[in-house]
Amino acid sequence: MFDFFKRGRLIRRGLASRKMRRRRARSELSRNLEYSPFVKVVIFAVFAGGLAFLVFGGQQPEPTKNFIIALLVLATAITQLWINQPKSFSRSSRILLIFSVILLQLAVTKLLLVLCNSGSYRLRPEMAGLITPYAFAPLVLSVLLGRHHGLYAAFFVSLWSSMLFGPIDAPLLITSLISGFTAVSLTLQVRRRGQLVRAGFGVGLAIWLLSLTFGLIGPINWFYPTANDWGMIGLQSALAVGNGILTATLVGGALPILENLFQITTDISWLEASDLNHPLLRRMTIEAPGTYHHSLVVANLAEAAAEAIGANATLCRVCSYFHDVGKLVKPEYFTENMSFERNPHDDLAPTMSALIIIAHVKEGVDLALKYKLNQRMIDIIQEHHGTSLVRYFYQRALQQHEDARAGGKIMKLREDDIPQVKEESFRYSGPKPQTKESAIVSLADTVESASRSLEKPTPQKIETLVNELIEERISDRQLDDCDLTLGELKVIAERFRFTLLMMLHSRIAYPKPGQKTTTIIPREETLRPDVMAGTRKPETAPPISAA
Repeated sequence: MFDFFKRGRLIRRGLASRKMRRRRARSELSRNLEYSPFVKVVIFAVFAGGLAFLVFGGQQPEPTKNFIIALLVLATAITQLWINQPKSFSRSSRILLIFSVILLQLAVTKLLLVLCNSGSYRLRPEMAGLITPYAFAPLVLSVLLGRHHGLYAAFFVSLWSSMLFGPIDAPLLITSLISGFTAVSLTLQVRRRGQLVRAGFGVGLAIWLLSLTFGLIGPINWFYPTANDWGMIGLQSALAVGNGILTATLVGGALPILENLFQITTDISWLEASDLNHPLLRRMTIEAPGTYHHSLVVANLAEAAAEAIGANATLCRVCSYFHDVGKLVKPEYFTENMSFERNPHDDLAPTMSALIIIAHVKEGVDLALKYKLNQRMIDIIQEHHGTSLVRYFYQRALQQHEDARAGGKIMKLREDDIPQVKEESFRYSGPKPQTKESAIVSLADTVESASRSLEKPTPQKIETLVNELIEERISDRQLDDCDLTLGELKVIAERFRFTLLMMLHSRIAYPKPGQKTTTIIPREETLRPDVMAGTRKPETAPPISAA
């Protein structure tokens, strides 16, 4: 409150701006709840209470025995999650998502069981095994959190489901397990919502085949087909196949809600966010066309590298589109957008030029918050330069400092009168890349920028450039906080080299009318892979890698 009045006084005196930079809201309470052991215990206790309600609800033999078994299975499930998925276990929101989805499937299964046993809505007891949503939790968790969580849900939800029907039913357990595993195997990489429906159809076929095997459909007399009730068999088959399709349809409708509630972005949503008609990208095509072209090339590099090491390639592509949106604030100060007549940095001190270059990260975060971009996009915008050095202007400042010292000796000035050059003033504020995808985008940005300065690029020059840049990032400790291995970095470098080689290839010279020979145009006479190609840039323009 006192800061508010202090700021008001500064504004009235003209010493502060009325505008304030947008900042990401950081709630200490939400962070404490996210990693609180007490919250985890509460979630597990609520889930155990839900199991008790489902097991003791209705009339079934030996409910106490089944509940004790269910609690033992819960203890096993908690242990398995702690051992195999420590990142998910450390976050209360992930635990809440996993066990709430499982509990929801168990509740629907119990409800259908009660309805079938009571004969409501023309349902019969033998139909319960056909209409149980076996694949709901595996589908949801496989798409949201990955195949390992989907397999986890398929295994444990099958064990708990079999206890809701009374004594553990082996055919039901096998049907649930295989249906869940089928759902996970068909959703390893879901990029379209239509793939969910196809996965649901596959699950429906699996349920139908298993139901036919275990006698849930029929009875069928294979020796006297005319004695069969084909109408009933057809209805049961439709229920089995429709079960998988309906479950997948419901999952597709629930995904957007769950994504918003638990701050998760699936490949489906990333593809929807990759629309190049986004207002920020449309602004970039007009106000900063060089940056727009640079971002598209970075997207290709990052996606190819991410696919090679098994990272999220779609996330890398989309975040690469937006990683330099902060350059929209002062596009003319960046080489790829610079006019040919003059270089605006000629009129600035190196420290001021570095401030402008460094500020594009903060401006990018500001625009991302204004346009409500995804949180992962904001993180990569903030991390894609890490705490690296704006080397061009740092070297320029050192040179000016040496010149000033030489002139000071002639004019007999004291050393204290010559300002020192601090390296910290020429470094980005960070943080360093925290994830594989953020590190890949960072490396792709650096490699693409530096590749524009290559003259007569050859495979050897490209390979040397890529390796030197990656080694420089490693030695500068910019990759310390991400979990990339040296083997993965080697694969990334190879993908960068291959992609750049394809982009920077030589072109065939088309013969003029009456000319019979065709030759390869020398590299210096061809268009550079830069939107500024074709016209000479200012002599003093910094290299593209300076930004």
